Amino acid sequence: MPNKAKLSIEDLKKLILTTLEDMKAVDIIELDVKGKTSVTDLLIIVSGTSSRHVKSIASNVAVEAKKQGSQALGIEGEEQGEWVLVDLGDIVVHVMQPHVRQFYDLEKLWSFDEPTEVTVESN
Repeated sequence: MPNKAKLSIEDLKKLILTTLEDMKAVDIIELDVKGKTSVTDLLIIVSGTSSRHVKSIASNVAVEAKKQGSQALGIEGEEQGEWVLVDLGDIVVHVMQPHVRQFYDLEKLWSFDEPTEVTVESN
């Protein structure tokens, strides 16, 4: 069976968003973090309604991406199902229960302005 070519970041994003919508994910947010971190270019943050829903959403994202030739580099948090991270390289998907999402507030954490230069006076 021949290997499928890796999806472009735009095609991968479309696939992920379609999968999230099909799985009835809630409050889908995407954050462009290119230049803010060397780990990934795009974060997609969504909520699931229960631990089972969170696990199912994350699993389906990984399965659908793999079908199209984009193997997940890692999946973390599947056992508990409160916060599951699916690392697809250029895109990292965070699937969270609402209380966990509110507590960690990743949207606020990653939505910062350009840093302001700070000058430290020496004695």
